[in-house]
Amino acid sequence: MKFLNICVVSLGLAGVLTSCAHQPTYIGGTGDLGLIVERAQGRIAVLKTSDPQLLGFVPGFGDLSHASAVYSRDGRYAFVFGRDGGLTKVDLLEQKIVKRVLQAGNSIGGAISQDGQLVAVSNYEPGGVKVFSTDALELIADLPAKTDDGRYSKVVGLVDAPGQMFVFSLFEAGETWVADLTDRKNIKVEKLKAGREPYDALITGDGRYYIAGLFGEDGLALLDLWHPEKGMTKVLSGYGKGKQKLPVYKMPHLEGWAAAGDYFFLPAIGAKEVLVMNKNTWSIHTRIPLIGQPVFAMASPDGRQVWVNFAFPDNENLQVVDVKTLKVVKHLKPGKGVLHMEFTPRGDQLWLSVRDEDRVEVWDPTRFIKLKEMTVQKPSGIFMSSRAHRIGL
Repeated sequence: MKFLNICVVSLGLAGVLTSCAHQPTYIGGTGDLGLIVERAQGRIAVLKTSDPQLLGFVPGFGDLSHASAVYSRDGRYAFVFGRDGGLTKVDLLEQKIVKRVLQAGNSIGGAISQDGQLVAVSNYEPGGVKVFSTDALELIADLPAKTDDGRYSKVVGLVDAPGQMFVFSLFEAGETWVADLTDRKNIKVEKLKAGREPYDALITGDGRYYIAGLFGEDGLALLDLWHPEKGMTKVLSGYGKGKQKLPVYKMPHLEGWAAAGDYFFLPAIGAKEVLVMNKNTWSIHTRIPLIGQPVFAMASPDGRQVWVNFAFPDNENLQVVDVKTLKVVKHLKPGKGVLHMEFTPRGDQLWLSVRDEDRVEVWDPTRFIKLKEMTVQKPSGIFMSSRAHRIGL
């Protein structure tokens, strides 16, 4: 760990004036950094992946009970979205908050534009999307999620897309909107029918396909952004038909879908399985039985493994799926409340949060060996700065 302490000494006739910086500045590349959300403390921990360690803690983020983050294109600044409607810009190198705005009553996430100049926030209350400049967090656009009948909808599944676009879905209205911010003075919004109660969404790594999960019906809604004029199509319709669904304790996250080889691996709703979907046909290839209801399915960077965590009461478990055989090859029990996982960019480490035991662990995902553990208060989301260079993250 290297720090620079700045100390300036001025000599004059009146005496000596010494001014020292109180906050150490980390010297190193931002590609080695990331952050961990301490949901109960309203603060983040700044992490370093080489010689895994925590560099420090930054307080003042408000309600982080369902927080997420995106990064500036240089990886130095993170934009943290809080449940209380807070949008906070934090400097990872200097470990300090640059600016914070309370932009809504209840927000659920956000995205950063293709050119890195705009950051958008999806809001539950009031429903809509607000877009800010990344340099000063000045409001650029307000897009209320108001339908023709005058009602507002919660906004979910907000992602960035190529061409200075943001794509998001409206839960109550059952719609997906595509907002083009190429011309900030003439923002274009295309509204498409998605299906009943879209609850989350993702965009594929190449930025072409937007896929929304539907809570109100079996199946998914698919939008080809190369051909938006074709509208949204249903895929995997009826995948739960004929099966008795279990109570849903925690909604699975589609942003935690795994794309590996010819397949997508997606958590099923109300079922103890991961669905394996063929990328080319958008149909189910097979189902992989699991120990509990999955929340995240995370692919390793090389696409060989998919790591899965679970909702209560099975949230002390992790299972690892081998993509080649499509079978569970490892079952781990890190501790109670495994909430989130994040691979380092080349996949040599997997960081995971164990909320109920106030711990973050670092694993070697190839040998299934725990490398290190660190004390973090009620950790949840883990976000590496490498997200700065990936569409949809």
